[in-house]
Amino acid sequence: MENEHVLRKPRPMRRAMPRDMMAPRKSIRVPQQRATLHKKGSSGEPLLRIIPLGGLEEIGRNTLCIEYGNDIVVMDLGFMFPREDMPGIDYVLADTTYLQENKHKIRGIFITHGHMDHMGAIPYLIKRLGMPPVYGTRLTLGIIRDRLEEFNLNKVVKLIEVGADDTLQLGIFKLTFFRVNHNIPDGVGVAIKTPVGTIIDTGDWKFDHTPQDERPTEFGKIARLGQEGVMLLCSDSTNSEKPGYSISERKLQETIELLFSKAKGRIVVATFSTLISRLQQVINASHDLGRKIAVTGMSMEKAITTAAELGFLKVPKGAFIKLNQIDNYPENKITILSTGSQGQDSSALGRMAHGEHKQIKINANDTIVLSSSPIPGNERSVATLMDLLLGYGAKVVYNKLLDIHSSGHAQQEEQKLMLQLVKPKYFMPIHGERHHLVQHAETAMELGFAKENVLILKNGSIVEFNKHQDVRVLKESLELEDILVDGLGIGDVGSVVLRDRQVMAQDGMVVIIAAVNRKTGKLTGQPDILSRGFIYVKNAEELIKEVKAMALTLIENYNVKEQQGWTNLRGRIRDEIGEFLFKKTERKPMILPVIMQV
Repeated sequence: MENEHVLRKPRPMRRAMPRDMMAPRKSIRVPQQRATLHKKGSSGEPLLRIIPLGGLEEIGRNTLCIEYGNDIVVMDLGFMFPREDMPGIDYVLADTTYLQENKHKIRGIFITHGHMDHMGAIPYLIKRLGMPPVYGTRLTLGIIRDRLEEFNLNKVVKLIEVGADDTLQLGIFKLTFFRVNHNIPDGVGVAIKTPVGTIIDTGDWKFDHTPQDERPTEFGKIARLGQEGVMLLCSDSTNSEKPGYSISERKLQETIELLFSKAKGRIVVATFSTLISRLQQVINASHDLGRKIAVTGMSMEKAITTAAELGFLKVPKGAFIKLNQIDNYPENKITILSTGSQGQDSSALGRMAHGEHKQIKINANDTIVLSSSPIPGNERSVATLMDLLLGYGAKVVYNKLLDIHSSGHAQQEEQKLMLQLVKPKYFMPIHGERHHLVQHAETAMELGFAKENVLILKNGSIVEFNKHQDVRVLKESLELEDILVDGLGIGDVGSVVLRDRQVMAQDGMVVIIAAVNRKTGKLTGQPDILSRGFIYVKNAEELIKEVKAMALTLIENYNVKEQQGWTNLRGRIRDEIGEFLFKKTERKPMILPVIMQV
């Protein structure tokens, strides 16, 4: 095809690997009737397509489409937190237009673990995708079910539980699983067996030999898959720039206990609500020191309740109290679990920092622990939050001061081991910004992978494999747009609205209001000028007079009958007054002309 790279043969790595037996698997079969395949290679054989719709060149909204003829399986469906240049936006979703156009092919959505960047978009997009079944492990589905309840979708979305030893048949695809460690229990990596070859999606992972609340990674299964032959490995790249190994959760428990033992007053721990491993560590340390635990933040409350009910969070009897009871205990006997570790103003910790929390007022005896790493783009918000908390005299502890957060993502030495265990013919780094993907690719090439077998892609790239496992990356890719969630609106805030918000946030706005006679087109009075975020009117009376005079002249010299309406006048007012204000102030406020006919 003219718009494709030339087919290239793989250069597989050859390394001796230990043999290990896999645990017996239960089979879960979902029968499907498939139509005739229509995507075919030059010799008529079907082609396997891999299309990342999110999670590349960013941290978040992980969504991977795997397609063979008339069958599609979707790996993860997450959202991303907004960047700083997205004022007012709550979340950013992957553009699933391609999946919507092919929703009749979707055999299921598999979620690797219960973090929002992998499952948070389900309530927003599941209807658009034709309500396909959602598969995941027990805890993962428990968290998804809680999320669906908020949207009244828990009774209509089909959730099907899968265990790490199960086999799942989705159309032409056969899925098997291996347990991985992260910072939430019950996460799995997935091996997708296709007619062309096996694909492995690791999900988020690290190799932790002493995890906090789960069993270690199933190395035997991974090695066995490597022995059987893996065509493509898609692996988490978040910590690809960090040498060595990630900190074990067991080591982190010791650090948390030491920190808690030295705190003189209340301890407020802010972390992700679904970071179950961290919640368990805080519960353990608090209980050992006789501290009662209170929770603030709805998502945190739901996550703790769900994890405890499913047996993934061990809560000693009497460990928790209600938030309104904290004043009944000495400050040195209170721990507060809170949302807001990413600096969100509307979160529980954000309200504390701004002095707006109803039950909690920060004081100089408090120790605030931020147990998470800032998501790229949130660094400034987190720094602002810390400054506000420090202003109360509180002690703020974060990663640069003390290792109170163990990342759930593998570092370079762990990534090398995964590559050597799996021995894929092709490697595709995922889950990371561009520089993370490039570094992960370089790590693979250090191990002997040929450069042409390492696929550094972008969201919307289309990769095809034929039956000989030759690969081609199409020169053309899907044109994707950010799908923005603002309140209850999904996708109704587009690039134009976002640009308007950015302009208003940077230079403010000027509103010019004029009333004209409907019949004569003449002004019935002087135009009114309103300024918001641009200048303080009382301190710029001369400038306002000049703007008013310009608007008056433009309107009086305008013949509505000749110009056939008021649209052209609004445009002239916007352009000429905008240019005038830029010359005077070197600022570009949004100009909003309002013409009222009376």
